[in-house]
Amino acid sequence: MTTDALGTAAAGRGGALLVVGDVITDVVARHRGPLAAGTDTAAAIRTVPGGAGANVACWAARAGGAEVRLLGRVGADAAAWHERELAECGVRPRLVVDPEAPTGTVICLVDTGEAAERTFLTDSGASLRLEPDDWSDALLDGVAWLHLSGYLLFSEPSRALVAVALESARTRGVPVSLDPASAGFLRELGVDRCLSLIEGVDVLLPSRDEACLLTGLADAADAADAAAKLSRHVPLVVVKQGAEGAVIARSGSVYARVSAVAATPRDTTGAGDAFTGGFLAALLAGAAPEDAAADGCRAGALAVERVGGRPPMPD
Repeated sequence: MTTDALGTAAAGRGGALLVVGDVITDVVARHRGPLAAGTDTAAAIRTVPGGAGANVACWAARAGGAEVRLLGRVGADAAAWHERELAECGVRPRLVVDPEAPTGTVICLVDTGEAAERTFLTDSGASLRLEPDDWSDALLDGVAWLHLSGYLLFSEPSRALVAVALESARTRGVPVSLDPASAGFLRELGVDRCLSLIEGVDVLLPSRDEACLLTGLADAADAADAAAKLSRHVPLVVVKQGAEGAVIARSGSVYARVSAVAATPRDTTGAGDAFTGGFLAALLAGAAPEDAAADGCRAGALAVERVGGRPPMPD
């Protein structure tokens, strides 16, 4: 199937988007300037629902159109809260409650300077304990597109789940996308191993740092070379560049660049997830990849002007 036909084919199936990934409790601490080591740094602190997979699902649901479902794993400590928050965003959650591990938690340190840059301290908890027993082929009933959070690549149980889900999607002819999720964790996993794990994925949605890492072009000034190189492994590659928009490549060459939407950033947490959710919703509705990327840029711009990684609640 050509990349232009992906969205049309998925839209023609008339089915849902299934996201498989992490559901996390985010503790967002917004501070100004460097942290004061060994003493206090004033910050505004909020606890909000997050997780890359869950955020993508919520932004896709916000776009309307196809039904959005989510498979994730949480601890008993916050299961009811996360289920309620997801449902209020229009997502149909299927949350496995882990009998031992607590819900994953991320401390998001956000410098409130001009770039609103963020640093994560991550305790994945139950989120990366998703395993093949949590998967059922019936999860793909009525599904036109499967999206996998890249965080699933970073533990043995969830890597096994990815393999099972990919095989199930191939059998049913369901297109699959993946967001690599974290340059730091990718570095630990190893590039060759990552590329082997995502074999069979139809659409890859890395950030510029992740794309450059996966191609060995860590010093690239522009994401175009990395996008083009990755598109020799994955049919469609969409590299997210934040304020510089997105680059789209296929068959070893760049074929579109999409401009960002102007925004005044408050918190960049979840901006890439917002892009992915907006992109997938548009692609599932039949949009061409460049038009879907424009929707992704609009969602990303809205995301950076908010605290936390989720969209505003519907009225």
